[in-house]
Amino acid sequence: MENPAFEKSKDDPPLYEETPFSSNGYGNGDHRSVRPSVVSAFGHDTLDRVPNIDFYRNAGSVSGHRAIRPSLQELHEVFEKNGDLDVHDTMDDGEGSDVLPNDDLEAIASPEDNGGVVKFGWIKGVLVRCMLNIWGVMLFIRLSWVFGQAGSGLGIIIIILSMVVTTLTCLSMSAICTNGVVRGGGAYYLISRSLGPEFGGSIGLIFAFANAVAVAMYVVGFSETVVDLLKVNDAIMVDEVNDIRIVGCITVVLLLGISVAGMEWEAKAQIALLVILLVAIANVFVGTAIPATEEKRAKGFYSYQASIMAENFTPNFRDGETFFSVFAIFFPAATGILAGANISGDLKDPQGAIPIGTLLAIFITGITYLGIALCVSATVVRDATGNLNDTITPGAKCNFSVACNFGYDFSICRTTKCQYGLMNNFQSGKGYKAISKALGLQQTTARAIIHKWRKSGTVVNLPRSGRLTKITPRVQRRLIQEVTKDPTTTSKELQVSLASVKVMTMVSGFGPLITAGTFSATISSALASLVSAPKVFQALCKDNIYKALHFFAKGHGKNNEPIRGYVLTFVIAVAFILIAELNIIAPIISNFFLASYALINFSCFHASYAKSPGWRPAYKYYNMWLSLFGAVLCCAVMFVINWWAALLTYAIEMFLYIYVTVKKPDVNWGSSTQAVTFVNAVNNALTLSGVDDHVKNFSCRDLKPQCIVLTGTPKTRPALLDLAHSITKNYGLCITCDVFVGPRLEQQQALTAAMEQNQMWLNQQKRKAFYAAVASDNFREGAESLLQASGLGRLRPNTVILGFKRDWKTVYTANVQEYVGVLHDAFDFEYGIVMLRISQGLDISHILEAEEEMERMLVEQQALENEIEENGFQEGRKYFFKRSRKLSQKTHATKVTMEVPHSSDVAKINQRLVEASSQFKRKQGKGTIDVWWLYDDGGLTLLLPYILTTRKKWRECKLRIFIAGQPGHLEQDKEEMQSLLKKFRIKCTDITVIADFNIRPSSENWKLFEDMIEPYRLHEGSKDTAQAEALRKEHPWKITDAELDRFEDKTSLQLRLNELLQESSRAAKLIIVSMPIARKGSVSDHLYMAWLEALTKNVPPTLLVRGNHKSVLTFYS
Repeated sequence: MENPAFEKSKDDPPLYEETPFSSNGYGNGDHRSVRPSVVSAFGHDTLDRVPNIDFYRNAGSVSGHRAIRPSLQELHEVFEKNGDLDVHDTMDDGEGSDVLPNDDLEAIASPEDNGGVVKFGWIKGVLVRCMLNIWGVMLFIRLSWVFGQAGSGLGIIIIILSMVVTTLTCLSMSAICTNGVVRGGGAYYLISRSLGPEFGGSIGLIFAFANAVAVAMYVVGFSETVVDLLKVNDAIMVDEVNDIRIVGCITVVLLLGISVAGMEWEAKAQIALLVILLVAIANVFVGTAIPATEEKRAKGFYSYQASIMAENFTPNFRDGETFFSVFAIFFPAATGILAGANISGDLKDPQGAIPIGTLLAIFITGITYLGIALCVSATVVRDATGNLNDTITPGAKCNFSVACNFGYDFSICRTTKCQYGLMNNFQSGKGYKAISKALGLQQTTARAIIHKWRKSGTVVNLPRSGRLTKITPRVQRRLIQEVTKDPTTTSKELQVSLASVKVMTMVSGFGPLITAGTFSATISSALASLVSAPKVFQALCKDNIYKALHFFAKGHGKNNEPIRGYVLTFVIAVAFILIAELNIIAPIISNFFLASYALINFSCFHASYAKSPGWRPAYKYYNMWLSLFGAVLCCAVMFVINWWAALLTYAIEMFLYIYVTVKKPDVNWGSSTQAVTFVNAVNNALTLSGVDDHVKNFSCRDLKPQCIVLTGTPKTRPALLDLAHSITKNYGLCITCDVFVGPRLEQQQALTAAMEQNQMWLNQQKRKAFYAAVASDNFREGAESLLQASGLGRLRPNTVILGFKRDWKTVYTANVQEYVGVLHDAFDFEYGIVMLRISQGLDISHILEAEEEMERMLVEQQALENEIEENGFQEGRKYFFKRSRKLSQKTHATKVTMEVPHSSDVAKINQRLVEASSQFKRKQGKGTIDVWWLYDDGGLTLLLPYILTTRKKWRECKLRIFIAGQPGHLEQDKEEMQSLLKKFRIKCTDITVIADFNIRPSSENWKLFEDMIEPYRLHEGSKDTAQAEALRKEHPWKITDAELDRFEDKTSLQLRLNELLQESSRAAKLIIVSMPIARKGSVSDHLYMAWLEALTKNVPPTLLVRGNHKSVLTFYS
């Protein structure tokens, strides 16, 4: 038997390593072709293959061809049919693939297109990027201020606490990275593949946006420093705000050019920036060892002194600062650990590079922060005037600070804001009061100046309410100029604008290098964010979670560069640069990054908690509880930094999570969320197995009616499925079942294909139901298997829903016997039965087949027309007319089948059938559900209509109850039913007691019934005994005269009941009536079908219901 899955692909087969010690079979260049069999391993020819990595590759793998192993059916059948082996190579990515269409592809590019692709190692790709992103301007601007406020003791704790958060996140990220192949997408990829598209899609979008806005933040920081230098040198182009915009736009254009030029150029630029930054850092360490000059001593620098270190060890919080507020200011300096992971698609070995590169970057940068901070804390006092004349007068007392020991008295700093020292490195002043303190102005004067600016339309970086906010050097300088009435003021006060870096400049060996380091820190961070945002966004768009964004998924060049993403990031960055006010959005962006860290930690915890067999990270230095602690810590830090930004971040993420959940993207990544869902489902099922049944939960087997629906292929009987879905929706179990009649081996392939197709169709139609199918020699045996085996534990069906067999009068006798036999089996297994009859019928399979044939012909015709257009009309004219003639004949035949078959009324009948089949999809509107509760079956006949009235589509329908009563006791029977319904808490609009069930039906109805059963009667009464006995043996299924006589009253009841239904319920939206039971061995199958036919003819849609006679209603609490 030939196996098409083993045919060679057009590409050459993959090559395997000669040596058995190779890890991947592609190591040293010595290769051999795949063996056609494994005789050498087992000593005989076999289709079985030895284990090999290529069998486990995904489609589109860039590291080797994917091999297709023989299927179980092929191995099983080939030896059964013949003993000859026809062995083919197993290299093919086509038919026979065991990878589903929505599997996660390793790469889109084919192996042949990978020549010249730039891939980075762990140093250039991860270590360098992370260090540059973590070493921000904080290193030169705020670090000394942090240690001035918190002291070196608490300052060390602040740095270590920040490192704990990032290290825990890195450990979690390392575990996720080493749990399989890592592709492009960075944090988004890690989170989405671990927690699923809902979490990944929500965090991916805000993470990409955060990186895009971060570009603007870093560039604005760079631009402000440049503009401050321009101001000092009297080189302002327009004004300060517009100069920031001009410099920022020019900078981001240059950065975009570097990024678009390719990752190689971007990497070279990062190396150059790193060299500058390292020189600036070394410059600080060298400067602290150089003896202090008199000018530096006046500014508070005295080289290394133990007394200074001791004084600066304890905290000295000022201006309302606390430990947490200082920590919130410093923590963003520790972020940036995802810079390497964000370009995971451009790394040679992401699994190895990301853990070692990120961890080493956290360690190096943490040591650097601690080293610089401690060096500065040991050499610079907290406050200094910078005035060379502030020396100690002989005989005067000085106890302000340790500077007194070195001959300087800075006690004036108690009352006046000094410009030098650790505390004055970062201007943390807030509001009008802080401005007045900083500039020696009256608070009312500062407020009046700012209000005058606002009135004239000048943009001021302070809120109208006077609420506290950080003031920028630009506002300070403008206030000085306003007071001095000199627009060119460059006095000592103007140096406040550059106070951000004056401590580091003073301590360093060569001051301008600090400015260069500041430039390098901002530019490198901006460049890293400019690269990260498009890469993450492209990965998100490729997964098509947000269909409107799929346009940005396309890549260009050998590295699949996201040019469209670069342009979008550029537009976002320029937009925020033009705003030039980023103080409000800055905490939101920081919280976006922290939310990503929290989800990475939670992803690691969740995957470990699920204990999925697929969670096998090669990185072992992680702990699930530490990961959970890291996630909680990240969330806490979010609130410490800014509580309203944290709440806003959660709100945005929740909105996107709900959006993705509702849209249900067609992806399946085997997330830990799925694993936990499965574990919880199994545990809940086991828990239910230990709980006794209770009537409030529909005693027999679980909550609500649990339905097994004999739909066949679900889409062929939509009305039956829709009604069942209305009963079980969101609350009960619904299993749609199909029986493939025929030899099991012949039906197995069709059954296997149907399982996936029909379940997918149910999901697409948003029907919360399962699909189950069996192959059997006949319908009854298959249904019996389903009735016995369906379900799990207490999650087992208790009610059978099926359609009325409308063609029972025309099919073979065996078909009728099988159908009625299923009803008997259901009663034997103690199932309740619900039978739906619609006068037009339920089965629309013939219409669907005709439509599919028409669609197929139209697709073929369109393909033919496209082929003619491509090949040219003259070349294909002869072929065209030949094919089009056949095609038109087929199309015409199909149209005739659908529209003008044997009678002109069939098209109208089909149209009415389609309309009737969709009636339960629509909202029913105002009307009634008439319940003919004739027999007490445990309450199922009453429970089902009540459940329907709780559904949105049936909510406007009211219940009407019809019961049987005895003449003379009608009012009493009605009161008893009212009392019972009240105790059941079921409302109805009317209760009708029928007393004339025993009236004989009309002679016309009798005549119609006799005509209906005439073909199935035995008429043994008119024959002699011998002939009658022979007829019984020849036709044991026929209705005997004795049977008719014995069940005459029951027959009369069905006919009379139909008359009452037509009389009282003709206008009902739905009729629910107690179903008569045929006693086994007493009532023939055709007589029973005749009863059901007579009972339900010429009435609205009818449900025949019979419970299993176990109570499903209770009035006890």
